[in-house]
Amino acid sequence: MTEEDIVAVEGVEEDSEQEIQADSSHTEMVELTEEELDRVADTAIDALQGILKHFDVGEVTIDEYEGDEGELILDITGDNLAILIGRHGKTLDALQFIISAITTRTLGFRYPVVVDVEGYKNRQRQKLESIARSAANRAASQHRNVKLRPMTPYERRIVHLTLRDFDDVETASEGEGSARHVVVIPR
Repeated sequence: MTEEDIVAVEGVEEDSEQEIQADSSHTEMVELTEEELDRVADTAIDALQGILKHFDVGEVTIDEYEGDEGELILDITGDNLAILIGRHGKTLDALQFIISAITTRTLGFRYPVVVDVEGYKNRQRQKLESIARSAANRAASQHRNVKLRPMTPYERRIVHLTLRDFDDVETASEGEGSARHVVVIPR
């Protein structure tokens, strides 16, 4: 990573935090041409390959595909990849943040990029969706707010997106920094 990339990460951090947070009314995606999508993917993959050179993970494959919400997903497969996930996915979150920041800085616009390792985030996403639906059912049936555990911006976004079409509840993020969490509110 170059010094310019590090400066880009620092400059994008606050903006990315705000953009990643999604509520039920903030889910618009920018339409890109195939050429622009290829440029996003190439930029993100180049940045990811550059960073992976500094890890002792051996030979890896990076598969790219479009997610359910129109995001670009880069899924890394190979041997010895636990180091890329880290404890509770913290290293993977940091890796995703850096790749998103570099991509945003390089391209001049933000396009959602998700970095995954052997489907780890997909499994975590399914768990979060289940937790969100359960909290929504509890909030609606008990007619009270349900506060979820503190989550990363990416995790909060999953909860907001999962519950955006639920008529019985709405969601909001509360708290600051690492204590920021989603509250499921009955209507």
